Amino acid sequence: MSIFVVNHSFMDTETANQQLIHTFYTAFAKKEYTTMQQCYADDATFSDEVFVNLNSVQVKAMWEMLCKRGKDMQLDYSDVHATENGGSAKWVAVYTFSSTERKVINRIQAQFVIENGKIVKHTDSFNFYTWAKQAFGFTGILLGGTSFFKNKVRKGAMENLKAFMQKQKTD
Repeated sequence: MSIFVVNHSFMDTETANQQLIHTFYTAFAKKEYTTMQQCYADDATFSDEVFVNLNSVQVKAMWEMLCKRGKDMQLDYSDVHATENGGSAKWVAVYTFSSTERKVINRIQAQFVIENGKIVKHTDSFNFYTWAKQAFGFTGILLGGTSFFKNKVRKGAMENLKAFMQKQKTD
């Protein structure tokens, strides 16, 4: 477990924000979810094509779940850019989608809003249809472009997250 601390008095906000993004993805690549969790503010939010409008507790649990379940996950990130108020990065996750045992290569664009050295808003964007074709095969090809299928995947993802969070409480 590593602890993330940025002393803002020694670096400008833009540099600190860039370092925060590097810390987040370096930890993700190593599946160090506790370090990832420390990068978020207590009131943070997260959204992507599958997990929508997560609060801070949910997003921290999501990363823990994905790190623990992503046994063969490999992650690479690039193009980290930072501003005074946030930043962005590109990242690629390669993993086996557990529901179907199909290999997925997901290319993601991340946007961050950062305040006081912590992520307060994190939005990941990727092509859902491209992801669905890989994750679900023929079903994804046929239905991956429909809002019905997207909503079904979102509902299942949230049910998985809730079950994971409930199990963490009892462990």
